[in-house]
Amino acid sequence: MRSDRSTSAPLPLKIAAGAGLLFLHVPILIIFLYAFTTEEKSYQFPPPGLTLQWFAVTWNRPDVWAALTLSVKVASIATVIALVLGTLTAAAVSQTRFFGREAVSLLVILPIALPGIITGIALRSAFSILDIPFSTWTIVLGHATFCIVVVYNNAVARFRRISGSLVEASMDLGADGFQTFRYVILPNIGTALLAGGMLAFALSFDEVIVTTFTGGQQSTLPIWMLEELIRPRQRPVTNVVAMVVVLVTFLPILAAYYLTRDGDQVAGSGK
Repeated sequence: MRSDRSTSAPLPLKIAAGAGLLFLHVPILIIFLYAFTTEEKSYQFPPPGLTLQWFAVTWNRPDVWAALTLSVKVASIATVIALVLGTLTAAAVSQTRFFGREAVSLLVILPIALPGIITGIALRSAFSILDIPFSTWTIVLGHATFCIVVVYNNAVARFRRISGSLVEASMDLGADGFQTFRYVILPNIGTALLAGGMLAFALSFDEVIVTTFTGGQQSTLPIWMLEELIRPRQRPVTNVVAMVVVLVTFLPILAAYYLTRDGDQVAGSGK
């Protein structure tokens, strides 16, 4: 029997949802707008004029390129580490039974649940105790702590959707462990790993708090932006860089969403 009730949301709920979206996204649009302003020192609304000159100025700023290069380097290495360790941990937790399995799962997830300042202080204390000098690698290790969680969550969810009969059939047909992983498991978890890697890269690229405690004198792009907001030289340049950061982090997140939205079926489970 077909219901006559409308599935449309009530008008107050639509208004509230629209207001929430405006509250979240209008500030971002304002940043984009002031990347084109002709005013260098202050924010006037509406802007006195629009220009593309700040894109050329930003392109020729060596400090921007140095910060961008460091951010891309750190995010790339942290993502690779997260993909390896996160996938192996997810496989162990989801495919085997051992004492303390739930405790291991909790410890893996804990870094992203803790406030960033706690993680930053803990890492800085550990590096100081071990006499490890602050460098690119200390930033990478700091970022990897929470990037692993993102990959782990994506991978463990996909591992649990793989039917055990697929692995058993592969073994029965004479495949060894590596062949089973390459030809059976990896095709089923590939999109989840790609999505997890994209999310990890985006999180690492715009991380501020942990980087503040582990970066020493080095400045990633978000740290550079923070310093420019405190002691600005050319405000529109900061807005141009902010617009680039939004685009760089938005595209991987969007791609990750489309890669994982249809991953709710159990592979090998049949009809």
